[in-house]
Amino acid sequence: MNIIHRRGWDLPQRLASPEHLVFSRRSVLTGASALALAPGAAMAQRVSDLAKLPDPTADLYPAKRNETYTLDRPITDETVNGHYNNFYEYGTSKDIAAPAQELRIRPWTVKIDGLVEKPMELGIDDLIRKMTLEERTYRHRCVEAWSMAIAWSGFPFKQLVDFARPLGSAKYVRMTTFLDKAMAPGQNSFWYPWPYIEGLTMAEASNDLAFLVTGAYGHPLAKQHGAPLRLAVPWKYGFKSIKSIVQFSFVEQRPKGLWEALQPSEYGFWANVNPAVPHPRWSQATEELIGTGERRPTLLFNGYGEYVADIYKDLQKERLWA
Repeated sequence: MNIIHRRGWDLPQRLASPEHLVFSRRSVLTGASALALAPGAAMAQRVSDLAKLPDPTADLYPAKRNETYTLDRPITDETVNGHYNNFYEYGTSKDIAAPAQELRIRPWTVKIDGLVEKPMELGIDDLIRKMTLEERTYRHRCVEAWSMAIAWSGFPFKQLVDFARPLGSAKYVRMTTFLDKAMAPGQNSFWYPWPYIEGLTMAEASNDLAFLVTGAYGHPLAKQHGAPLRLAVPWKYGFKSIKSIVQFSFVEQRPKGLWEALQPSEYGFWANVNPAVPHPRWSQATEELIGTGERRPTLLFNGYGEYVADIYKDLQKERLWA
């Protein structure tokens, strides 16, 4: 029998360093030394590496299209749509795609609180997988008198309402976006009342059209659109609706959103549902289809009156604007 007596310094084969690491040991050690001297750089590298990981919910796209919601125009080209956005956390330019890539969307926690049976916090991926995703094609128009047609993926807001189990005293849903001035330089602008807040009545949030968006154009939501979770209410807002949501609070008092707090004569709680009410500085009678130059007459509730008119039936004496 051939008995092998290993010396104390012998290393088992299973613990040996792979050859490619042995021959690159100098670069490994140099890099490690540099990171040890610059812990901030190490953290930045880890964040950068995390940002490059595949979206954990990518397998859910493309979602099946809900054919209930049809369009009277072509879907806006994704390239056009991806470079015409409002995301004031990253600047006031419409072409905000490049700066918005600094948004870190994992890990991401969503809080549900206020007048609910049981407040909770859960990760965005857990929340998304608890809901049933679908694709919807919606028209959107803005107070700035432009419009688009977009293929969103996500789930009806009323699914989240049912999941939250609000109390009978809840009359509104207040949504809040993240607050991170280091990650979002636009939040250093002192003239905006950060963080971004927006509100819906319970009737609006429970309406069939109200949609929480997690994707677009058949894949997870791009950062400039407000990943990982944003609001889409096609009868009420353009792209100024809330993005990158971190909190849903069910409340009794009407919330004052960022734009209402900033410019109540232009962006009230009811937004621009009525084109007969002109903007203080321009008419709302027509809108431009972005990417085409075509102008069309603006419709009451953006043409979605059959779905939402009942919500506003007791508000005829209000301006349906502020």
